Amino acid sequence: MDVKKMPAAVREHALQIAHHEMGHYVVARTLGFETGGVTLTVTMDLRHKGGASISLVRPISSMEAMKEYLEARIMVLFAGTMAQTLPSAHTHEKHVDKSQAAAILNGVLGAERDDAKIRELRHLLRNITYPDTDPAACDSITAELKAINDRLWLRAQDIVEALAETITELAETLVSRLVLVEQWGRPADTYEVVLTREVLERMKPL
Repeated sequence: MDVKKMPAAVREHALQIAHHEMGHYVVARTLGFETGGVTLTVTMDLRHKGGASISLVRPISSMEAMKEYLEARIMVLFAGTMAQTLPSAHTHEKHVDKSQAAAILNGVLGAERDDAKIRELRHLLRNITYPDTDPAACDSITAELKAINDRLWLRAQDIVEALAETITELAETLVSRLVLVEQWGRPADTYEVVLTREVLERMKPL
């Protein structure tokens, strides 16, 4: 089946997940992470699997560098859910739907793994930022975690909206290259695509 004949519901779902993965990918590049390829798999019954290859290797020679690394990594994780809410139509300005992004991150549409990573990294960042914490000071710990979360959420939103055209263009390209995979003995129901690092590096939006 030609991708142009893909059912509308499947294409719309594929585009949302493509936005998510390209959000991770583009923001990771912007924040200095090495990136690889991007993959996407979508089935006719709207199951999906996507991935953006991001290298987490980075020299860290000081506590300040560690804080910067953790902040950048948390923003990359936020970026996927934020990019997933960007409008795909060619509008003059593309804005993140903050409430929808929060709902996605909380597990409504399957971003639980991103959320779990963010929670752990946020605690590590808070522990480094406030090394003299009294473990019994629950209220202040909660407030410090919220302040870190809100600050990085807003920074990630600014980056995603500044790069929205790049993210959505790359997402459209990813979906346009989906191929229906042949399956022996039963009807094919799975679309797949792999954009390698080399292919992505040659693309105009980057």
